Amino acid sequence: MKTSAISYRLSAVAVLGVLALTPAGLWCQTSLSIYSDGRVVVRRTLPQALQKGRNLLTLQIDGLDPATLFSPDTAVTVAGATVRYPSPLNDALSRAVGQTLSFVRAKGDTIRATVVRVDPPQYKLGDGRLLLSQPGEPLFPVELVRSSAEASLALDASRNRPNTQLAYVAQGVNWEATYQAIIGTSGTLATIGGAATVTSQALRMDSADIQLVAGTINRARQVAQPRFDMVQEGALARAAAPAAMPTEQAVGETHVYSLPARLALEPGVPVTTALFPRATTAVTQEFVIPGVLPWRGWMGQVGSDANQVPVQVWYTFKRGRGTPFGDRPLPGGTVQLYQADSDGRVQLVGEATIDHTPAGKDVRVQSGDAFDVTAERIQTDYTQEPVPPARRGLPTRQRVTASYRVTITNAKTEAVTVDVRESHFGTWRITDSSVPAEKLSSTESRFRLSVPAGGQAVLTYTVQVES
Repeated sequence: MKTSAISYRLSAVAVLGVLALTPAGLWCQTSLSIYSDGRVVVRRTLPQALQKGRNLLTLQIDGLDPATLFSPDTAVTVAGATVRYPSPLNDALSRAVGQTLSFVRAKGDTIRATVVRVDPPQYKLGDGRLLLSQPGEPLFPVELVRSSAEASLALDASRNRPNTQLAYVAQGVNWEATYQAIIGTSGTLATIGGAATVTSQALRMDSADIQLVAGTINRARQVAQPRFDMVQEGALARAAAPAAMPTEQAVGETHVYSLPARLALEPGVPVTTALFPRATTAVTQEFVIPGVLPWRGWMGQVGSDANQVPVQVWYTFKRGRGTPFGDRPLPGGTVQLYQADSDGRVQLVGEATIDHTPAGKDVRVQSGDAFDVTAERIQTDYTQEPVPPARRGLPTRQRVTASYRVTITNAKTEAVTVDVRESHFGTWRITDSSVPAEKLSSTESRFRLSVPAGGQAVLTYTVQVES
């Protein structure tokens, strides 16, 4: 097999960045897939052609985890990779053993000493005496310091290739989805928009093709946060505001959103882009009082004092198939709910998180607790008795019967409907209630009450639990 040694050194003016523009176009194309947990799949296409056989390349790429390096080109195998990271102080001092350096002790005050060893520290002065501590801040010759990670790669190509394709997993960038829902004055329609915000903690990029990946991706391998110390010379290029919206596609069990314009990334500088055009959809509001029963275990006796209970506010945004809002999957993120006051100023009236939501599935969120609708609950009766076993040899069971009264007060100028929900695992039932109980599932029942404007409604019910 014919082996060719090709030494190809990339410019180190940008971390994970791109080379200078030439009349022929961009020398290095970079594409990033960004995950919400900070992982980034970096894909780079270099103009370096590969010959059949062994090819040797030297690249300068900060943040490279060599264990994740591979080539998307199935004709190319990464046969070996050695990465040397930017030099910390002790590494540079180790390379300077036997050399004489200048050390800065104060402004305008320097001393020269020869590095004998680094650990424990030993420095020899010009008169032959030894110092057992560092004499000052060392000044290093350029050749002793690596300013970026240097990767020496061995690539095996099964046939000649027109360029070099590399990919690896890096760390240091994440993204989040946020949605703004403006609820109309009627309370039945809402206008919703969504945006993705990309934030780099470490990565600096002049220009890159960006894909945002939404989904639950396991992390099996933990790596230390890499260092990105290189700084781009000159001003960072800024991508123009995209005229188009991201395109979306399903890949495996994830959804990938490809941004329509290349972006510049800078540590600590968030970049936000719209995920889809604003859409109008139907919305419903619910008031829900959570139940008192524990999900599992024993239902205990409580005191005779009334307890204030929250009245939760829930909104459901309809996402029917065949509608602009319903036909798109939504990445998990934060939903902010706004509503205009009498002067038309939008006010934040709720905030909640949502999971990844497939197309056609409604979005239901709890925005907070009601202000003008309040409730209190009191346990009015409690008994506990043994229940004979179903057959011989089985242990005796216990039956608990408890009664409750829930008083709901509505200070609004219009009537409201309030749901009281009880849920419990195992054998249980509603034996009596002032309002019919609606069985939602084997574990949940609902009481629905209409509360008049400026008035009250009272619910009484009895629950029986066996264990």
